[in-house]
Amino acid sequence: MIPAVDGVSFYLRENETVGLVGESGCGKTTIGRTVLRLTDPSSGRIVFGGRDITNLSRAELRPLRREMQMIFQDLDAGLNRKCGCMPSCAEALTVFERPSDAEIASRIRELMEQVNLKEASWRTFPRSSPAAKKRRVGIARVLAVRPRLIVADEPTSALDVSIQAQVVNLLRDLQKHLGLAYRVISHDLPVVELISQKVAVMYLGRIVEMGLAESIAHQPRHPYTRICGHPSRTSRAPR
Repeated sequence: MIPAVDGVSFYLRENETVGLVGESGCGKTTIGRTVLRLTDPSSGRIVFGGRDITNLSRAELRPLRREMQMIFQDLDAGLNRKCGCMPSCAEALTVFERPSDAEIASRIRELMEQVNLKEASWRTFPRSSPAAKKRRVGIARVLAVRPRLIVADEPTSALDVSIQAQVVNLLRDLQKHLGLAYRVISHDLPVVELISQKVAVMYLGRIVEMGLAESIAHQPRHPYTRICGHPSRTSRAPR
């Protein structure tokens, strides 16, 4: 049996972004899901906030779920296609709390302002929305439970280059104001460099190189990183 991920080790501090780059199938999403215990590890340890969560039961994990959230790559699968953007976020608010209707309305207004969505667009259905708006609604839905750690799986996929920069800037602004920690997963090193302090490069289930984002992007040591960092896209946002 060939393991999907093997010998991977890293840490992530509060208010820090660590990027994970590599080609499709190298194990990036598996790592993201395993860190959040959406996929159970076969060995090793996962420590969150100083607590070993590797072998916690589903019931024991439930109180921690609000602190660890994931922005999924599939824009449609992460949203309820049968209700509008506003009810999709309201649903997330009721998972861990029992807020009143007034509290829900106030919190949704706050969330939509945080992701720069106008009130007129709240009631539209996600399936009829452009990709950029779906991504913003998806981010708002994750923020609804006030997480500490967010794993963002290809957060700029299916977006035009100009919109990619807007999403990157949004994630950076949210981190600055909310103190979030990000684990950003992408195949696009130039995009990851924009948002990350550190970057790990994966190849065939292993991390082959890790370091400061600028060094990984511009002074790579591993041969695969040199290939991975070849700029297929030139999206840039002001640092």
